[in-house]
Amino acid sequence: MNTKVVKLSEVVGKGYSKFWNFKGRYRIAKGSRGSKKSKTAALWFISNIMKYPDANALVIRKTFNTLRTSVFTDLKWAIHKLGVDEYWNYTNSPLEMTYKPTGQKIYFRGLDDPLKITSISVDVGVLCWCWIEEFYEITKEEDFNFIDESIRGVVKPPLFKQITMTMNPWSEKHFAKRRFFDVADDNILAITTTYKCNEWLDEADLLMFEEMKKNRPSRYRVAGLGEWGIAEGLIFDNWHVEDLTDKIPQFDNVYNGLDFGYSADYTALIRAHLDKTNKKIYIFDEFYTLRSLTSQLVPVLKEKCGRQYIMCDSASPERIDELVLNGILAVSTNKTEINFGLNWLLDYQIIIHKDCVNLIREMSTYCWEEDKFGNQLPKPHGVDDHGIDALRYAFNAVMLTGNIKTMKRF
Repeated sequence: MNTKVVKLSEVVGKGYSKFWNFKGRYRIAKGSRGSKKSKTAALWFISNIMKYPDANALVIRKTFNTLRTSVFTDLKWAIHKLGVDEYWNYTNSPLEMTYKPTGQKIYFRGLDDPLKITSISVDVGVLCWCWIEEFYEITKEEDFNFIDESIRGVVKPPLFKQITMTMNPWSEKHFAKRRFFDVADDNILAITTTYKCNEWLDEADLLMFEEMKKNRPSRYRVAGLGEWGIAEGLIFDNWHVEDLTDKIPQFDNVYNGLDFGYSADYTALIRAHLDKTNKKIYIFDEFYTLRSLTSQLVPVLKEKCGRQYIMCDSASPERIDELVLNGILAVSTNKTEINFGLNWLLDYQIIIHKDCVNLIREMSTYCWEEDKFGNQLPKPHGVDDHGIDALRYAFNAVMLTGNIKTMKRF
């Protein structure tokens, strides 16, 4: 094999020295957007698997289908960045990467199929490292404990067992704050990074953060400085996450809402069950997509909603007409004030299925706007709210008429 010399300081850059060299059990990095935490983790895993010939790694996200376009892509980027493409092989089925000189592997699993996490057996060496990306999606501490217990067994020096977590600090309610950031433990490295340590951001990126700092200071504290989400500014405090898998077949009063987007904004479908008697809303399914034409939405909507009505964003009547022409029971919502819909939703207990990770993220960050003095204004900030808008649309008719039968499946 030809020897290739790579100067890691030039590839990785600054801001992550402790992260790179720490060998304790738990290593967690929360940070702002653009703080290169995921890219740095990807570089670490590729270079260290090549350094330690008996090491194998497991990469986890809340749902398996989000891995291919996120962490898997980041690791391929790291391989290219390090210039070691010829030494690596990757496959889509099963989703895994192999270091060809030794046969070491990086495995990918979703928490939505926990048995596949516990059933991993390696051909070479030991499974000693785990990376949980978008750790804020793991909302139950017992789910993390399950992962933690799966990284077990004896490893011989110089190898070490370690769980790496990377996350955006969307909510201070997340157990990660209490468990990793609010304690002093030599076995834990908990760091906060910002976009300021990313020397590869261009002027447009930096300008975005400066405008955020000026116009949306509460958003900047979280998305710019990596501070925990401020609970006082959150709009929704009446929701929690459950595993609704066993309950979904029993849901009959099903409501569907669709918010249209295209390039920078998501098109979002939200499906929910209304228990009006007990004042509960069960959100059990979501679909988010970028750059999808109306014709591409049709098969998805038919599969998910069948012959059920879908209440759609009234700002796109032409797209609603296209859906109707393709056999979708698409209906335009009546225009109502956003706060009217929010107040209606706040009157219910909202239970969100564990797999609705995009809506969970939105609900964790949906805040009131602030004026230049930091005073809350009576309107939402209107950023990253596509699923929440779809949720309002879904119950539009109920809000206006109180009739829960109008949207019942047939």
